Amino acid sequence: MSRLADLLNTKIIRNTETGEEGCLTWRETVSYALGRGAQGMCTGMTSSKYVNFFITNILFKALGDQAAMNVASKIRFFCGIFDAINDPVMGVVVDRTRTKNGQMRPYIKWAPFFVAAVMVMFFVGSGNAPLWLNILYTTILFVGLDVTYTAFDIPMGALAFSITPDGVERTKLFGISSIVRSVVGAIPMVFVAGASLLPYFKSHTAQSYLVSAVVSAAGIIILTRFTYKNTRERVVHHEDTPSVKTCFSLLFKNQPLMMLFLANIAFVFCKIPEQVSAYFVSDLMFNRKYNIFIDIIKFPGSLLAGLLVPVIIRKFREKLDSRRFYQICCLSAICIHLLFAAVTYNGLMNKGTQASVSLLIGIMIVLFTGLSAIPLEFKNLIQKEMEAETVDYVEYKTGTRVEGVMLSIMSFTGKLENTFSASIGLRVLSKTGYIKHEEGSVAQNDMTRWALFIMTTLIPVVGYLLMLVPMHFYKITGKKHSEMMAELTERRAAIEQEAEEKAV
Repeated sequence: MSRLADLLNTKIIRNTETGEEGCLTWRETVSYALGRGAQGMCTGMTSSKYVNFFITNILFKALGDQAAMNVASKIRFFCGIFDAINDPVMGVVVDRTRTKNGQMRPYIKWAPFFVAAVMVMFFVGSGNAPLWLNILYTTILFVGLDVTYTAFDIPMGALAFSITPDGVERTKLFGISSIVRSVVGAIPMVFVAGASLLPYFKSHTAQSYLVSAVVSAAGIIILTRFTYKNTRERVVHHEDTPSVKTCFSLLFKNQPLMMLFLANIAFVFCKIPEQVSAYFVSDLMFNRKYNIFIDIIKFPGSLLAGLLVPVIIRKFREKLDSRRFYQICCLSAICIHLLFAAVTYNGLMNKGTQASVSLLIGIMIVLFTGLSAIPLEFKNLIQKEMEAETVDYVEYKTGTRVEGVMLSIMSFTGKLENTFSASIGLRVLSKTGYIKHEEGSVAQNDMTRWALFIMTTLIPVVGYLLMLVPMHFYKITGKKHSEMMAELTERRAAIEQEAEEKAV
């Protein structure tokens, strides 16, 4: 045990690029990563492809096919808009919080309990209840999920910006937490997918969701205890509490953040395949057993990104800045999705409507799903550091640091991604005449099959192309970033010294 304690107390980076020892220990890094894993368990249950299938094919089974899709689409849309608007409000609340436990950690202590409770209540819903009650229940619980998760999500994201002022350490922190989030966050999804292989859950789909929600709720509460107890907020805010007006006005002075915002809006198209994946596997591949393989195959992308991105950033910071790295990820994803469509087209679209895909095509679909996850996870990870850079940028320009509201604008667009991608996917299936079902697979018409194929393989290409446009105007690059951070370090040291002198 003493060896483990010694290991946990060692620094994750002995010498940063500035030549100074880092401040993050393995204990703090792992504890933060476990909190990110808790986030993954929540989003895995409530924002993934499976929640759409649960709503349309289980809760709304009393509705007709098109009506179920339309109602679910409207609920996801309007609740998602509310959720997105809720994020900047929570960001301001975090920025204006001043307690002895910090700005973010108090919310991390209490919010997970409410998240867990509401999530379990959501999946208690039954398709046997009156339809009007299910619609009302689903809407209210979605709003509850939105509010409680935001109170947890924004402080968790902002904590990463405050936990260390060093960009290299942050990137490694993001990498490790990304791996942990992928592994832990996949648990509920893998359970729901794997349940179709078990005799009882194969004919009791609703119960598999509920059991997974209960396990996830317990995991969320337990894992966040480590985050609360073992992390520190190191970027101290000496200035007075900023006004609400100041918090929002600083958003408009952050040009790099606005470019990330626009890129995230375009990313909506790249999220659509995830939202329709359960339908794609069930009704185009015609074999639900592939769900578990498609969920698992995404993990290597997170693992590679978590291991390699921090190394690449540390070694090639000047030559390969974050903007160029982001652009390379988008171009790579475009190539993979075009190949995905070309290789699988014949095996998916020219087979019988009620025939399962051949083993070869099934393997190719799983492999391309895994390959497409690699540039996606690399992009997601480098974007986390870019978001932190934009917080530094505003501090550099104005002297005021507001992690909460800056992080909230990215969380805002993330919620819009899920909202619009889910709404678009469900609405397209509705317009093409999708036939809903609770168990097994159903022969769909040609328009629905085409829609599933295009939304999964080619629509992401449009998204990645659009993302390249705002990235061209992202200002924080290589040498400029290094100069900015050097000046910020000097300013912070001077402020610390001044505060110490006043205290004496």
